[in-house]
Amino acid sequence: MSLKTEAEYRGLSFWHETVPDDLTPRAALAGDRDVDVAIIGGGLTGLWTAWYLLEHNPRLTIVVLEKNIAGFGASGRNGGWCSALFPRSTASLARTHGREHALAMRRAMVATVDEVGRVAAGAGIDIDYAKGGTVAFARSRVQLAAAKADVEEARSYGVDALELWAAHDVRASGALGATFDPACARIHPAKLVRGLARTLENRGVLIYEQTEVLGYSPHVVVTQHGTVHCDNFVVATEGYGATLRATRRVVLPLYSLMIATEPLADATWDEIGIQHGQTFTDYRHLLVYGQRTADNRFAFGGRGARYHWGSAIKPEYDHVSAVFRRLRQTLGELFPTIGDAAVTHTWGGPLGVPRDWHATASYDRKNGVARAGGYVGDGLSTTNLAGRTLADLITGTDSELVRLPWVNHVSPRWEREPLRFLGANAGLLAMAVADAEETITKRPSLVATIVGPFVGH
Repeated sequence: MSLKTEAEYRGLSFWHETVPDDLTPRAALAGDRDVDVAIIGGGLTGLWTAWYLLEHNPRLTIVVLEKNIAGFGASGRNGGWCSALFPRSTASLARTHGREHALAMRRAMVATVDEVGRVAAGAGIDIDYAKGGTVAFARSRVQLAAAKADVEEARSYGVDALELWAAHDVRASGALGATFDPACARIHPAKLVRGLARTLENRGVLIYEQTEVLGYSPHVVVTQHGTVHCDNFVVATEGYGATLRATRRVVLPLYSLMIATEPLADATWDEIGIQHGQTFTDYRHLLVYGQRTADNRFAFGGRGARYHWGSAIKPEYDHVSAVFRRLRQTLGELFPTIGDAAVTHTWGGPLGVPRDWHATASYDRKNGVARAGGYVGDGLSTTNLAGRTLADLITGTDSELVRLPWVNHVSPRWEREPLRFLGANAGLLAMAVADAEETITKRPSLVATIVGPFVGH
């Protein structure tokens, strides 16, 4: 999808509508160029990489090549959780890479939450940053047992400061308790990505929008408007990588959808019990996530939209009425106090899922090709870690970051159709079935146990 006007881009999401920035597309690339670094994709991965490359060497010539506008994709449409979440669990990372490498990854992710806030504040970018942590409600005895197990596991690793809250500490309907993770901040994602782009331009980075990349090879990126020759280039396309031949089966675009309500009174929020800066979820298997926005709305999202044949990405997939209705119903079940509060915005978009649910930050020095992605929806902070890591790899900097276990990780490629279609949608169905199973049996889901290893647990 390639839009043309500011009004069209404003309509992408609540975040795009409310970002205090001109969304009129920047000029496209006009002819061939020679640069030090070319970045494919104007989202957070690419922009953070440019940011930290300039921290290493302010004289680098960097261009960003974006098909639409900076922040068009998941970077501008997500749930606004700047969290320490990584798509693979600590236990899964320990099994794959060893305990010490897994703990190093956890420490890096926890530190990244503060790094995003530090850089934004230092650059004068107001992103509504408020570090209030994440509350995960346990609304059944099965979910409460899972919450207690999470807290015990976190204590055994000694990195995440996860707390167990009793029922009297939470106000969600039917909650028997909750976990609280302090390593998360509420932000306005479009303010972050658009602010980074604007600030990078002031530092000399050239951002070409309305410029579709057609293909690439070592040291060469071919666009519809010209060819860029470069020492290095960064593939930062996340879910949209499925539209490029070279990465078509590297990542699967899975849709996540969101709603935003009208602003609610402070008294209503006091009764709900969600503070400014807090994000929230619960222990169901079919993921939901939410935040209290700076202007007192609920921004609430979840999975459930199906995968489309051939990894297709189309604007009509951003809106699924049945999913929006389910999200509003779920929000009302969690917080009955909101009554008939109106939904004012609905939107969605694709996130990137690697075959083994393992994000990567990779660099091939011989061919000058860097890549990061596969965040499975946990990218708002992970992109910052990716940018720092890729900058160190590209500049040859020896650091703790380049020894993290996700560096140069290679995920298996997704199966060809129809296996990809069948498997992806069966996985979504399995999560819904697992929730129903637990409701009926009052025991941990056997389906979830079987599927867990395939989704990073």
